[in-house]
Amino acid sequence: MTHDWQQQIHALHEELIRRDDPAARVREADAVDASLRYPGFALRGPVFGVAAQDPAAGPQWRVLQPVVNGMPQVCRDSLNSHLWFRAKDDTDDPAVRRELLAAVDVLSREPVNEVEACGVRYRIVRGDEFTRCDDNDGLEPPRPTDPEPAERTWDLRACHTPSPDLDFVLDPDIADDGPMAGALRAGLRGFAYRRVRFPAPVRRDSERAVHSHPHIVLLPTLFGVVERERAGWEPALALQSTAHDARRVLHDAMVEMWPLLYRFDDERKAVYAKAAEEFRALGRADEARVAGRVFRICRAERLLRMGPDGPEIPRPSDVDEYGPMKIHPTLLDDGTVVHDE
Repeated sequence: MTHDWQQQIHALHEELIRRDDPAARVREADAVDASLRYPGFALRGPVFGVAAQDPAAGPQWRVLQPVVNGMPQVCRDSLNSHLWFRAKDDTDDPAVRRELLAAVDVLSREPVNEVEACGVRYRIVRGDEFTRCDDNDGLEPPRPTDPEPAERTWDLRACHTPSPDLDFVLDPDIADDGPMAGALRAGLRGFAYRRVRFPAPVRRDSERAVHSHPHIVLLPTLFGVVERERAGWEPALALQSTAHDARRVLHDAMVEMWPLLYRFDDERKAVYAKAAEEFRALGRADEARVAGRVFRICRAERLLRMGPDGPEIPRPSDVDEYGPMKIHPTLLDDGTVVHDE
C-alpha cells in the first residue's frame, strides 16, 4: 500500500472517530469481522449499467440505470427506451424531441457506448461483481448492519426497495464509508483477470484497464440468491436491493415462478411450497433446501473503474448475444406515434 493510500485510510479513521456515530462504528466493526471470516474473493464477472453526466447537476457522472446487467446491449436497449419515452412524454419542444430521437436512432442501429442529447452525456458503464468467501468456498451472507426495508412484506406484488444505484455519484474522490472500504478500494486498484481460465483477450483488456482507468469506485452492496452446483455457487435469481428482497424473490420462485416455468406436477409443487413456507417462517434465514437443491442469500459487491474521462465502458472482449434493433414505434417531431407495419 502506498504512503498516499495510508494517509487516506488514516484520514478515514479520524473522520469516523470525529463523527461520533455509533451506527457507523458498528458497521465498521462488521466490516472488520467480515474481512477476517471471509478473506477471499469470488469473482462472478462483468456487470453493466448506464451513467449520465448532466452539467445541470454538476460535473460528476451519476448512475442512471443500475449496474447489474450481464450484457452491454441490454443497457443500450434500456437507454434507448429511456430516451424515447423522454421524447414522447417529457417535452413539447420539437427541437428537444428531435435531439432525443437522434440519439435513439443511433442506439437502434449501432452498438455504441455513449450518446449525447440535450447537453447530457449518456454512457454504458462496466463494473465487476464479486463476493467475499472463506477457505471452504462459503460465500458471505448478509451482515447484521445491512439495511432492510421499513416494511418486511413477503408479498411480491408490493413495491421492491428502489435500487441504491440510482443517482449514485461515481466519484473516486468522495470519502469512503469507513477505513475498511478505503482499504478495499486500495487493494482493488491493481485487480485484473489473470488466471488462465480467462481467454487471453479478456486478460489483456483487464490489464489495460488497470492503467487506463486506475481509480476505483465501490458501488452499493446488493444481495443475490445463489445455488450450489458441482462447480461451485451459481447465481439463481436477479440481484436485489436488500437481503429481505432477495429472500422474498426466492420464496416466490419456489412457490410460483419455478413451478410455472418448469411445469411441476402437483407432488413437486407441494414439495417446493412446503420448503418455501419453512424458509419464510424462519424470517431472516439465509439458506433454503428443497428437493436436493441448496440456495443461499449472499452479499454481492461491485467495483467500477474510473479514468480521466469518467467511468469505464465495455471492453472489446465483453460479449453481447445480440445486436441493436428498433424497439419502439416511430415518433414524429410533433409527438405523434406512428405504429409501423
